[in-house]
Amino acid sequence: MYKDNKILISKTATGEELCILPDKANRHGLITGASGSGKTITLKVMAESFSSMGVPVFLADVKGDLAGCCMPGQTNEKLEQRLSSIGIDNFEYKGFPTIFWDVNGADGHPIRTTVSSVGSVILSRMLGLSDAQEGVLAIAFKIARDKNLELIDLDDLRLLLQYIGENKDEFILGYGNIAPQSVGSIQRSILMLEEQGGNNFFGEPAIDINDFLHTDLQTGYGNINILHAVELFKQPDLYACFMLWLLTTLNQNMPEVGDLEKPKMVFFFDEAHLLFNNMPNYMLTQVIQVVKLIRSKGIGLFFISQSPADIPNEVLAQLGNIVQHTLRAYSPAEQRAVKVIADSFRPNPEMNTEQTILGLGTGEAVISFVNEKGEPSIVQKGTVLPPQSQMGAIDGSIRLMVLNRSEFKGKYDNKINRESAYEIIQAQMQEKMAVKQAEEDKKAAEKLKKEEEKAKAAAEKEKKKNKSVVEKAMEKTAKSAFNSVTRKVGNQIGKSIWNMFKK
Repeated sequence: MYKDNKILISKTATGEELCILPDKANRHGLITGASGSGKTITLKVMAESFSSMGVPVFLADVKGDLAGCCMPGQTNEKLEQRLSSIGIDNFEYKGFPTIFWDVNGADGHPIRTTVSSVGSVILSRMLGLSDAQEGVLAIAFKIARDKNLELIDLDDLRLLLQYIGENKDEFILGYGNIAPQSVGSIQRSILMLEEQGGNNFFGEPAIDINDFLHTDLQTGYGNINILHAVELFKQPDLYACFMLWLLTTLNQNMPEVGDLEKPKMVFFFDEAHLLFNNMPNYMLTQVIQVVKLIRSKGIGLFFISQSPADIPNEVLAQLGNIVQHTLRAYSPAEQRAVKVIADSFRPNPEMNTEQTILGLGTGEAVISFVNEKGEPSIVQKGTVLPPQSQMGAIDGSIRLMVLNRSEFKGKYDNKINRESAYEIIQAQMQEKMAVKQAEEDKKAAEKLKKEEEKAKAAAEKEKKKNKSVVEKAMEKTAKSAFNSVTRKVGNQIGKSIWNMFKK
């Protein structure tokens, strides 16, 4: 709850208010605790408070129970008891300006970006590639840049890989080895990503990151941007990579602003352990760098997970505003982990932090926020306020109403397909095929011409041969006739001469 220019999150049993200072919200934060301990409620209270302060918020709804931010909450006996126990009167239930987003475009405005914008590093993790396959993908991106081939969707990438594979000898000397097996494996991974709905994420119009920074014109409240991630969360690697892309994009596109009176935006990363699971060291280094630098861009980050142990120590060191809900520790290893967590807080001489963490009830937490000096405050136990908006999911008709009233209605709804790598490579391949076909047609024509000339020569030869045979036959016949006539004439002359002698 936003109160007296502070973000009131909790109150102690003695009535002391535990607040996040607006100018210290970009020191980042952490919300942890076992399942059912109240992390989601704490997240909602923070998101509503930042919104009331005029700060836009982005959060992922992985269970579908955060959508109620758009509707006023309703009181009940349990909530009244909590409010009474912490001494809050005249608690106002209200809804907040909410923008629904959805990678699949079903329960919110579509969020898309281009393959080129995601880059080969994050995309490699999306696809689950090996080191060798990741190297080939990096080569493909470099070839695309060198040849001015824009990679917008997965069709662009798939055809580029096919082109590179078919013409690998052309690229090996300039870019390195391109194993056909790696190309084939990447193609299969792309197919699997498409089957998971990943193709919905790639395309245009690409999201304008500044659209997450809007405030409501009527109330001045910051928009609560809710990513409907129920389906996306079923592919944990895709969810983690999407959030990592969003985080790095914010860092790359936001200008340096230094310390502000209040943050420009607050980004909540739910189920944060998924981001760091099996993360390569070079990528972890990149995330640590983003966490350090994004503070100067006026962006506050809050990670939500079951245990601080889910977050790498280098990242934990950057998180100043901590809300720790109860943990369950039955085994010696779990008990040691709780002790480590308790020891990480600035100690309170009036409280055993370790035992307090183990004994917390639902909605209770041990809390340490950054104070005016920029130091962690002494850890204290408090009860978290209830949210002002509706708890739980909303009806589909309410979601549709919110979407129809959204300032972004129609901006991202229809996917467009302009000329990119696919069309350019396809045209080149068709041109190459046409040239090849023309060469083949020319060779075929030349071959046909030679065969016709050969046939003509053979016919002439046969003709001459036949003529020679006829002529010889005629000559033989003529000679035979001549000889026959000669014999007949000769016989007649001989008889005449004989008869003359006889006389």
